[in-house]
Amino acid sequence: MREISYAMEITLKDIAMHIGGRVEGDEMAKVSGFSPIDAAEPGQLTFLSNPKYTHYVYQTNATGVLVADDFQAEKPVKASLIRVKSPYEALAILMSLVANMRPKPCGVEPQSFIAEGVERPEGLYVGAFAYVGKGVRLGKNVKIYPQAYIGDGCEIGDDTIIRAGVKIYEGCKIGSRCIIHSGCVIGADGFGFAPTPHGYDKIPQLGNVVIEDDVEIGANTTVDRATFGSTRIGKGTKLDNLIQVAHNVSIGKNNVFASQSGVAGSTSIGDWNRVGGQVGFAGHIHVGDNNEFGAQSGIPKDVGSGCRLMGYPAVDAIQFAKNIVYIKKLHTLFDK
Repeated sequence: MREISYAMEITLKDIAMHIGGRVEGDEMAKVSGFSPIDAAEPGQLTFLSNPKYTHYVYQTNATGVLVADDFQAEKPVKASLIRVKSPYEALAILMSLVANMRPKPCGVEPQSFIAEGVERPEGLYVGAFAYVGKGVRLGKNVKIYPQAYIGDGCEIGDDTIIRAGVKIYEGCKIGSRCIIHSGCVIGADGFGFAPTPHGYDKIPQLGNVVIEDDVEIGANTTVDRATFGSTRIGKGTKLDNLIQVAHNVSIGKNNVFASQSGVAGSTSIGDWNRVGGQVGFAGHIHVGDNNEFGAQSGIPKDVGSGCRLMGYPAVDAIQFAKNIVYIKKLHTLFDK
């Protein structure tokens, strides 16, 4: 099976075979890259996932368009269509193939520092000015980019990528197949201070951070170490850029958090939650599974499972929408 790459052309027929789709149109037409549907040119592949972009299907100059099996064209389409169960998932598969074909760095650059006794497994890359401390354990194919800092006693699993400028404090554990993006700080001290008559005395933060397998953490996100025990990010969870996770927080499996959200200390969050941008969780609360939190919501107390919440304090999303309508009419009520 041929693989799609920006360095080569591939037919729509071959693409369809790889992703389990079927072609409507010229199956021997060739593409060599991807593009958004509103900016695509001949020789490129695009996709339609959001219905509000449907009108672009009839205008696009793309050679091929990934569409859902049930898509019904209302007028002629110039491009050839590849029908799949989920266009977005199919695109992700194809783009992963491209990413995997790119050359991967390997070896240790001379300007880097690796402490004595640290084993150098197969496929390891350590970039210039990176620092790997004493007692660090590295898995196979770990990639540590320039100017990253890996503190003493850390563990990093197989195939994990640590991007440039990441700082991982001592004793933290990162699983396999994780991606930690530039500017992240993993294991900084939690915000713990004891009030006294003369000010606030620092409470030593003696725990660590444990990040399980297949987690991705966006640029400039911070995950604080626990006071004791572990701050934990569960398997498959994805954190966007500019997120704060405080000490002793536990986040379960397969959650997604959008940018600028924050979780205060000792809060536990279950599995499969979807968190919008700028959502704030109070400390010492419990959140269940499979919830949706609208952008800028404030979560001050425990939440069960299967809820859709929005607002501050957060309420049911439908009730929030109704409340907004009432708020907009407050001036007429006061006039009356």
